[in-house]
Amino acid sequence: MNDSDVSRQIDQMVRFIRQEAEEKASEISVSAEEEFNIEKLQLVEAEKKKIRQEYERKEKQVEIRKKIEYSMQLNASRIKVLQAQDDVVNSMKEAASKELLSVSNHHHLSLTHHGHVYRNLLKDLIVQSLLRLKEPSVLLRCRENDLHLVEHVLASAAQEYADKENVHLPEIIVDNNVFLPPAPSHHNIHELHCSGGVVLASRDGKIVFENTLDARLDVLFRNKLPEIRKQLFGQVAA
Repeated sequence: MNDSDVSRQIDQMVRFIRQEAEEKASEISVSAEEEFNIEKLQLVEAEKKKIRQEYERKEKQVEIRKKIEYSMQLNASRIKVLQAQDDVVNSMKEAASKELLSVSNHHHLSLTHHGHVYRNLLKDLIVQSLLRLKEPSVLLRCRENDLHLVEHVLASAAQEYADKENVHLPEIIVDNNVFLPPAPSHHNIHELHCSGGVVLASRDGKIVFENTLDARLDVLFRNKLPEIRKQLFGQVAA
């Protein structure tokens, strides 16, 4: 084989190796591009998923915040309604207190119809208190303005109690040193006051029965409050 044949064979071998190398390089390039595109797609999908999750998280936070705000507004509205209802009930109670005062505060001016009514009421309150205490000797306190009315009905009240219970006449000691507070007025609006009635206690002071008009009004409103609310607002307060 001459030099020309050898050179030709070498050229063929070189072209073959070069072609194989180019084909291999092309395969590697295509494979690398495919892997890059796959990885890029995976990264894009992962970012999309993170964005969706973040959006869902924020959306849930907004919904929760909306529910909390709605609940707070609803509670605030309920509180306003309850406050308005309480104001109505309290205004009724204040009106009732003024009616009581119209009975208990007329007697010291003159012996009018109101004076007779209040005098009889004091007697009934004393009898009721004696029936509650069932003590042979009691201490009685009243307003200073009511002292003469109490002394006027004391004997008849004791007799009525004794007749009802079939017992001896009870000893009723009227406290002439310590009196119940006076009636409320614009002068003593923030001080202790009493609209009328009496307070009786056992001699040892262990049993006390507060039978003032204010105490009876408080008990009445406390016991009748569900019924009052139902009549006014169409529902029974919890």
